[in-house]
Amino acid sequence: MEELLTNPDFAYLVLVGSVLLASLALINPGTGILELLALVALILAGVEIYFNEINPWAFVLLVFGVFPFMLAVRRSYKMRYLVVAIASFVVGSIFLFKGEGFQPAVNPFLAIIVSVLGGGFMWIVVSKSVEASLAPPVQDLGRLIGETGEAKTDVHKEGSVQVDGELWSARSKQPIPMGSQIRVLSRDGFILDVEQVEET
Repeated sequence: MEELLTNPDFAYLVLVGSVLLASLALINPGTGILELLALVALILAGVEIYFNEINPWAFVLLVFGVFPFMLAVRRSYKMRYLVVAIASFVVGSIFLFKGEGFQPAVNPFLAIIVSVLGGGFMWIVVSKSVEASLAPPVQDLGRLIGETGEAKTDVHKEGSVQVDGELWSARSKQPIPMGSQIRVLSRDGFILDVEQVEET
């Protein structure tokens, strides 16, 4: 067990895995499973760091690689930023743990493969998340104006109505009893201004 804890290659893999899991947990919060796995992986990475001495300059280089990576994602996928980021990850990874003299402790081939695969994976995940956040809404909320529905609660200062199969928060100038037919007059964010429709 001690040999595994002091193995730089294993320590490096644990560290990269913990960073990837923590990043996924931040990008997709709320699942609980990712957060738990990330916590366990970060604790294990902390144990590995305790048993393996780190080169501070290599750690700084790894952290520095995050900035060109984010520029690559934000600036219309400019590949030169991504190349700089992955180069920074590779060099920082190879020399992250102190070896004998100037020799890297982490296997260079392992560091290159993991950096390229990990960087590519994060590139896909982060860029897709950014695309989703910047994409215009698919649903046209303006179409709700003039639509009719049903008051699911009493509506006045507040209440709930169902319009086009969806439940909305609503308000009205005059009290509307639950079960009444309503018409949407306007929309203020996610709150609908409604009026009662007289049944004929």
